[in-house]
Amino acid sequence: MRLPVCALLALPVATLLTLAPLSTAPAQSVSPAPRPAAGMVRVRITTTLGDIVADIDSARAPGTATNFLRYVDSAAYQGGRFHRTVTPDNQPRDSVRIEVIQGGPNPQRIGARWPAIPLERTRDTGLRHRDGTLSMARGGPDSATSDFFICVGDQPSLDFGGLRNRDGQGFAAFGQVVQGMDIVRAIQRQPANAQTLTPAVSITYIRRVPPA
Repeated sequence: MRLPVCALLALPVATLLTLAPLSTAPAQSVSPAPRPAAGMVRVRITTTLGDIVADIDSARAPGTATNFLRYVDSAAYQGGRFHRTVTPDNQPRDSVRIEVIQGGPNPQRIGARWPAIPLERTRDTGLRHRDGTLSMARGGPDSATSDFFICVGDQPSLDFGGLRNRDGQGFAAFGQVVQGMDIVRAIQRQPANAQTLTPAVSITYIRRVPPA
């Protein structure tokens, strides 16, 4: 009997696996992501559930993109994790509800974080929080460091003037998933205690990749 090795590698380490015969159906090919536009830097987010490919917009959100990429280039996300899932069912105290997953670096690799960065408002960048948008997590304005989130579905309440954050300043969108939204949604559906993924979904690494 042949074992589904590829399927085993795609599952979280903590998951109890049950072996099943391989399907005889032909494998489906994954279409390559389109070439990034000018000013975009492509990254691959490799997780224990699969890969997410995103374009980072260094043209329209230069400060936020530079901040994210310096964490990428320093390998801070190697061994990081997606630790939070926000779904329509786990926001009982929020009148404005959103859907995102949130990830962050490996605390043992990151060392001292760089200073928090100025908030690049969507009012100024022209970016919007659409399905698959990458954006920086923050508390108050000008407080984002290394945690980021990915939108599941369009989230206009996260734009400038939106009411998810009472200050109305919105969040700093800086990139867009171009491949792997099925992985984003799979992460969002993982078991959670309130909004905390249990267990977290490991980020193997985030790296720059050359355009296709």
